[in-house]
Amino acid sequence: MVAAPSTHDLVVSVRGLSKTYQRLIALDAVGFSIRRGEMLGLIGPNGAGKTTLFECLAGVLPADGGTVVLHGGAARSARSETLFYLPDAITPWPDERVEWVLQFTLGFFGGRRNLYADVVERLGLAPMLPARIGTLSKGQRKRALLGVGLLTPQPLLLVDEPFEGLDLRQSREMAATLRWHVADGRTLFVSIHQIQDAGRLCDRFVLLTGGRVCAEGTAEELATQAAARAGARVPDDFAEVFLALT
Repeated sequence: MVAAPSTHDLVVSVRGLSKTYQRLIALDAVGFSIRRGEMLGLIGPNGAGKTTLFECLAGVLPADGGTVVLHGGAARSARSETLFYLPDAITPWPDERVEWVLQFTLGFFGGRRNLYADVVERLGLAPMLPARIGTLSKGQRKRALLGVGLLTPQPLLLVDEPFEGLDLRQSREMAATLRWHVADGRTLFVSIHQIQDAGRLCDRFVLLTGGRVCAEGTAEELATQAAARAGARVPDDFAEVFLALT
């Protein structure tokens, strides 16, 4: 059995989080933890409740039940000081230039000015700085808005589908950028539709299906759970582990 982390190692604990839309149960007593300095992957099929979970966790959408416990002193009572949520498929400030949006993030949110040049370089944003957000392609907008997220000061960043709209090369560069920020001390909670990408990128995983958490752990821990459940050997492929547990 894997030892539970101490509260010192935790950023957020989610307990019994529930959300319904009339007769549809979107989240059913969801519980898991986010540990300091990790990249946690939220994995699940379409309609599993991933976006609803992010919105409830961020406070954008009110949950019907359960609690979100914030760890870390003064940030305990201020969700906005602990986490920043970056949704998928949004176009904020469409008439503003990319450079203005990044500088606004630094000024308004008290962002990480020391990382500005690095974020622009790693995400390939320099050619886009004069362009208006509303004129960017889906992939370009994804990179520009991830730049916003990476510059925010909150210790925890939630990113919904960071690779959506990116080609293979851009996805690999994005993955390297995210890993660099985790190595630099940031905690990331990312929803990833591509199972194999998630398996290579994340430190731990929360598997969500039908609004319920069916497993949580590292790839090795999940493989062991899958083998125990199936009564067979540990699967070699992370996608097979996912299928066995969901």
